[in-house]
Parts: sequence; structure tokens; C-alpha cells
Amino acid sequence: MKQIQCRIAGLLMALVAAGMLAACDGQEPEAQKEKILPPETGQDEAVKIGFSMDTLKEERWLKDRDLFRQAAEKLDAEVEIAAANGDDALQIAQAEAMIQGGIDVLVIVPHNAEATAAIVHKAHEAGIKVIAYDRLVKNADVDLYVSFDNEQVGELQARAILDAVPKGNYAYIGGAPTDNNVHLIKKGVLNVLQPAIDRGDIQIVYDEWTDDWAPENAQHNMAEALRANGNQIDAVIAANDATAGGAIKALAAQGMNGEIPVAGQDAELAAAQRIVAGTQTMTVYKPIQNLTAQVAELAVQLAKGEEVMTSVSVNNGKTEVPSILLAPTAVNAENLENTVIADGFHSKEEVYQELKK
Repeated sequence: MKQIQCRIAGLLMALVAAGMLAACDGQEPEAQKEKILPPETGQDEAVKIGFSMDTLKEERWLKDRDLFRQAAEKLDAEVEIAAANGDDALQIAQAEAMIQGGIDVLVIVPHNAEATAAIVHKAHEAGIKVIAYDRLVKNADVDLYVSFDNEQVGELQARAILDAVPKGNYAYIGGAPTDNNVHLIKKGVLNVLQPAIDRGDIQIVYDEWTDDWAPENAQHNMAEALRANGNQIDAVIAANDATAGGAIKALAAQGMNGEIPVAGQDAELAAAQRIVAGTQTMTVYKPIQNLTAQVAELAVQLAKGEEVMTSVSVNNGKTEVPSILLAPTAVNAENLENTVIADGFHSKEEVYQELKK
């Protein structure tokens, strides 16, 4: 009996010694390997992105929605999309529902740059990072801002119109004042126009914002500009293609469409058709497919806790927000086919269909 106990004790000592030797050789026993494996964290699960949008009433934003979803799905990410159509309270409520629903990262197109700061705060309380998409959120610790260079957008508009009308009366039809981009665009416009204003070559005889970017409000503004100046308007710079379309309707009511150079931005299909028809001079093309692809990739990186590198920052009133600004392109009748059509943003058939009627 004593011999059996001695043999068992010896065997146990040998096993312990073998385990210690393996550890010294850098080869951990199998039981120890299992203990140091990381716990299941769900990292293999699809990243869930919340995409809070201001509106889907304009063609531009329908494209953003569809292209962003496609870009995210290519990265095996899920996307939950909600649009508030200009209702600040609704946008905040929709974003809160996404946060409570377990999104990993929030991408937001703010309707009101100030009001949506509350959304950023709520997301951060839940440990969720926030990307401001195309429009900056003001006075909040936004994690990342990705957009086109909106100041450059205004500069491209102003250069095109100044080339066409170096002297005369200008009307400026701005966008919604709640959108931070409109202030950047206007700054870019004035960067170019100010020397001509100072020389007295041009006069801005009308300057008004357009509530909610609504084309009907822009049409009203343009009609007011024409009445106030006895139709003596030589050029129009509109904040986007929707407001340009409204302005052109007001010009048409006076039989002036096609006679007055008009600038817009976004390269909407209707704007491209107007450029072909000669009623709109130019638009600014912002390749949305580049924006959506980049934001989708960045959203996944932030959700996974990966570092994102940026080279510029934009002050939002509270902090310097790490930013990525993409380059826009001026488009007119001469390069329409080499830009928006060549990129597949619009088909040639769509752009020229109005001329066939």
C-alpha cells in the first residue's frame, strides 16, 4: 500500500515538474493557454452605424443615403437610417432611439448646427463616437468632421460668375442660416468678390438666407430682389441647386431665365439639365460617392477603437474638430460630360432628356 502511495506521489511530482519545465521553455501548459485567451467581446459581430439625416426631400440627400448604405455594407457593417426632414426635435429623438438601440457609432447630418450638440453629448454619455457628415455640429466635442471644402465651393461659384459678369448688380440667395455650411460658402464667395466690390465694379444689391433650403422660399427671395431693383439684376449666386432652381423660376416669371448667369452647387440632375438648356451657368460637383465611402470606412474604424489620422481641424465654437475636407469641382456646359456624366453621377440620357422633348 505504501509503495502504491509513493508511486502516485512520484507521478504527481513528475507532472508538476514537467509543467514547470514547459513554462520555463516558453511553452505554457494547455490549461494555462485557455486561461489567457481573451474573452468573447463580440468583435466579430457587424459594426452597427446610426445615420441621422436632416432631410430626404432633396435629390442630393437621397443619393447620400443610398451610397452610404452601399459603402457600409461593403465593409460588412449594418446601417440604421432616420431622416427628420428639418424637424430639430425629431432628429434628436431619432438619434436618441438609435443610441438606446445599441449602435456602435453615430454619423449625423445636422439640420441645426447648434441644436444637434445635444445629440453628441448623449452619444458620448453612452460611449458612442460621433462623425459630423458634410455639415459641422457646433459647440460640441465632435469626434470627426468629414465634408467637402465649403469655403472653396463658394470661391468656385464666385469665380465662375465674376468671369461671366465682371461688372453689375449681384443677388445672393443663401441657404438655411441654421446650416453652418452656408456661412462657409458665403465666406468663400466674398473671398473672391470683395476686391471687385471694393473697386465698385459689382454691387450686391440683394442678400438673403433661404429658410430650410426650400426652393419656394428661394423663388420668393429672388422675386423680391427683382421687385426691389426694378429687374436690374445682372447675376445670381445661389447656395445650392435647389435654391438656384427657385431663383430661376422667379427669373422665368419675368422672362429673364437664360439671360442672367446663375450659380448653384450639388450637381443635381435638374441643375445639369438647366446647364444644358442654358438657364443655369454652373454648379459645384461634390463626388458624394467619395464622401460616403470615406465616412463609412472611418465610422467602422472609430467603432473598432482604431486611430483615425487627420491633417486639418475646424473650430466649431467649442473645440478644434479633427477634419477631412474633400475637394469640389466647378462644372459648366463645357466639362459636364467629363465630370458628373463620366463619373456615372448622372447618365447622359438623363441629363439630355429634356432637350429631346
